[in-house]
Amino acid sequence: MHRPLLPHARALAARLSGALLLACFALGAHAGEIRPWKGKTPALGLPDLEGRETTLAQFKGKVVVLNFWATWCEPCRAEMPSMQKLADKFGPDRLVVLGVNYQEGEPRIRRFLTQNPVQFTILMDREGTATKAWITRVFPTSIIIGPDGRPRHLVVGEYDWASPTIDQMITRLLPAEAKGTTNK
Repeated sequence: MHRPLLPHARALAARLSGALLLACFALGAHAGEIRPWKGKTPALGLPDLEGRETTLAQFKGKVVVLNFWATWCEPCRAEMPSMQKLADKFGPDRLVVLGVNYQEGEPRIRRFLTQNPVQFTILMDREGTATKAWITRVFPTSIIIGPDGRPRHLVVGEYDWASPTIDQMITRLLPAEAKGTTNK
């Protein structure tokens, strides 16, 4: 006799199938591919780990790296230290890194951050709607957004965020008055 799934079991099954699908896409992805952004600019409004709502509009005038990740994603974990180095190099007055966690609970994210500390802001995409709106199919995926709020580049797969290529890309996007100094 077949029993229908309870609502919470159905939600868990949907999350697991989504995670497996994304993991399968990730296995076939080319690591570190940078492409021009093509598409719309979806809205973003997600809570951080303290429950404060964060939007892209808050960071107008700064370059933003919007990174979609999950704790179970090995390439996500591998690139986080270089992402922190990038944030440290340019400083919070010029560059903001926002790590958007895909459908994991706060306790799991906090445990992960205890073992893998970063200082950049972590946002929680509990339902996965922001991830889907930004057309993310591979983890990690990052979008580099210019100071005008327009997405410029899509980075699919793990990337060395401390590389000269990224450094030049970020520097080119900075307003003229912000290009002169870096926090080394």
